[in-house]
Amino acid sequence: MKFKLLILILALQTAWLLGTVATQEYALNHGAVILLETRRVDPRDMLRGDYLILNYKISDVPANLFSPPVKKDSPFGANIFVALAPGTNGFHEVARASTNKFTPAAGEVMLHGKQACAWWAAGGSIHVDYGIEKYFVAEDTGNPTGDLTVQVVLSTSGRATIQQVFIDGKPYAGAMKDSAGRH
Repeated sequence: MKFKLLILILALQTAWLLGTVATQEYALNHGAVILLETRRVDPRDMLRGDYLILNYKISDVPANLFSPPVKKDSPFGANIFVALAPGTNGFHEVARASTNKFTPAAGEVMLHGKQACAWWAAGGSIHVDYGIEKYFVAEDTGNPTGDLTVQVVLSTSGRATIQQVFIDGKPYAGAMKDSAGRH
C-alpha cells in the first residue's frame, strides 16, 4: 500500500513538472511577441550573482488610464490588467488598464501584473510588477552600457516571459562579448 502511494505521489509530481514545462514552451512558441522599452536599475547582487533589474516604461501606469477608476487605497498585490498597443517608436505602450480582466481590442495585447506598491507613484500613476523585472546573466556580464530593449512573449492569459534582451539592438550575450573584446 505504501509503495503504491509513493508511486502515485511521484507520478503527480512528475505530471506537475511536465505540465509546467509544456505550458511555458507553448507560451514561448505560440504567444504574442512584443518589444518593451526599459531602463537599467541595478546590475549586481553579491549573494545572487549577476542579473539586471529592469524597469519598464509600462511599469508606471497613469491612473487616468484605468476603467473603472482605481482607488488610492487599492491593496498591494492587487491584480492589474494592462492593454498594450504598438507605439510610434516600435515599442508597445499602455493603452488602458483595469483591476478587472477585460478583452483587449484589435491590435492590443493583454499583460497581467500585480500592483507593486500600496501607494501611488509620483505623477498619479500606479507601479505594476509584471514578473519580468529580473534577467539573470552570465557571471561578470551584469553591467552593460547602452540602450536596453526587451523582447517579451505573452501567453493568452497575459503572463509575460522574457525571450531576449538587447543592448543597442544586439542580443545581450553577443553585445557583452563584443564589449569585452574591445577592452
